[in-house]
Amino acid sequence: MRRLDRWLTGPQAWRLRRAADPLVIDLGYGASPATAVELFERLSAVRADVRVAGIEIEPERVRAAKALERAGLSFHVGGFEIPVPGRPVIVRAFNVLRQYEEADVAAIWSLVQGRLGPDGLFIDGTCDEIGRRVTWVALDGGGPLSLTISMRFGGFALPSEIAERLPKALIHRNVPGEKIHGFLQALDRAWLEAAPLAAFGNRQRWTAMCRSMLDGGWPVQDGPSRWRLGELTVGWDAVAPAP
Repeated sequence: MRRLDRWLTGPQAWRLRRAADPLVIDLGYGASPATAVELFERLSAVRADVRVAGIEIEPERVRAAKALERAGLSFHVGGFEIPVPGRPVIVRAFNVLRQYEEADVAAIWSLVQGRLGPDGLFIDGTCDEIGRRVTWVALDGGGPLSLTISMRFGGFALPSEIAERLPKALIHRNVPGEKIHGFLQALDRAWLEAAPLAAFGNRQRWTAMCRSMLDGGWPVQDGPSRWRLGELTVGWDAVAPAP
């Protein structure tokens, strides 16, 4: 989730700076409130008056987190209805929707989108246990905007290995004929074509892969400053599941 936090405090920081109400939700923070605390500390560097609310459906997890509350950081029992006053500018839900059926995703997205404030962003993300492979879908009030993948250099042979950590809306769609499958196959081809740059390090090779994807017509967002982190964001239309 640190990879996502860098994205929120980088290309997406304008949303927090512009917000009339700097409310941020860490939805389903899990057995440990550490991720909510880290999110609060990172976002405080962008907006000193940020308010981060950690929400968990398990009351015992919330009781355990209460000792960490401070000005701007609170914990609450609840779920996708987001039982906190105000309209959040950011809602982060990591490894939460993976527990639901694919058929449930659209309704959950819609519920959270309906709570967003102006310029608000909902992040539906997935990561492995130690943050080597991370993906997230970003949505605003109108719908999905993008898919981001972020991988640790040296932790994969092919970029398509990220498939095991795709968000719920896409994880079952990595089959021929689906856009996400075509995207991952194109990543692998670009990665293999950039193999001569491996002598200069995986960062240079990944950057060349991203450049090749952009030059090949894929709607790649952001730029080299993000690519060097092992990150790539692409417009949602390029990977959206077939109806």
